[in-house]
Amino acid sequence: MINPQPYLLRKSYMKKIFLGIAFIICFAMARAQKESPGHETFGQLLKQHVDHDGIVDYPGFIKDSVRLNAYLKLLSKHPPQKSWSRNEQMAFWINAYNAFTIKLITRYYPVKSIKDIGSSIQIPFVNTPWDIKFITIGKNRYDLNNIEHGILRKKFDDPRVHMVLVCASKSCPILLNEAYEAARLDAQLTSQTKVFLNDASRNQVSARQPKLSMIFNWYAMDFNTNGKTVRDFVNRYASVKIQEDAKISYMDYDWNLNE
Repeated sequence: MINPQPYLLRKSYMKKIFLGIAFIICFAMARAQKESPGHETFGQLLKQHVDHDGIVDYPGFIKDSVRLNAYLKLLSKHPPQKSWSRNEQMAFWINAYNAFTIKLITRYYPVKSIKDIGSSIQIPFVNTPWDIKFITIGKNRYDLNNIEHGILRKKFDDPRVHMVLVCASKSCPILLNEAYEAARLDAQLTSQTKVFLNDASRNQVSARQPKLSMIFNWYAMDFNTNGKTVRDFVNRYASVKIQEDAKISYMDYDWNLNE
């Protein structure tokens, strides 16, 4: 009669191995879920389809829709976690805002302006393109307003964010042709703020008669905080400094597509 004990021992041993492997796989998957996703794909797309002046090749993004959709899916499957650093979370939401804005434009392209979406293009119960809930991150649905006002402005309280969120319009800050990365985020925010303020087509900064972007008027409360003013913010980053007694006026906003 064959002794079943060695077989049973081998079976028990193999079961433990399989359970161990399954545990390792589950642990790795859980850890991967908690780590912030890489933004390399988006960076490659931006470098390929956006020039140094922020002019966007939307037909190019349409042809590259497989890679763009793959990146958006990556964001959707990796919602920010509490364990992420502040910069990881902030970079995630900035990239998400810009990438999903590109996706929105390509969905309705050709359009003359992002403002045509949701108004002249009929979308039920939607008044502006920033109110379209077409973004899925984790288990939640968002529109662009949710990301900008409900998350980035509310949670991170850094007015430089206004210089990196791109609304697909000529008067908005230029779309950087690289992704925002946690390790370089502060430098990228500062650099783009300087680029925006020293661009005469978007801000005409002078000592006596400054004409600033409407962004500084619309979001004045974000710049007039902690004893600081819009003037203080501009003077920190602009090449020309505004004098204390100078009256600030604002430029008309060009909503034509940034292509």
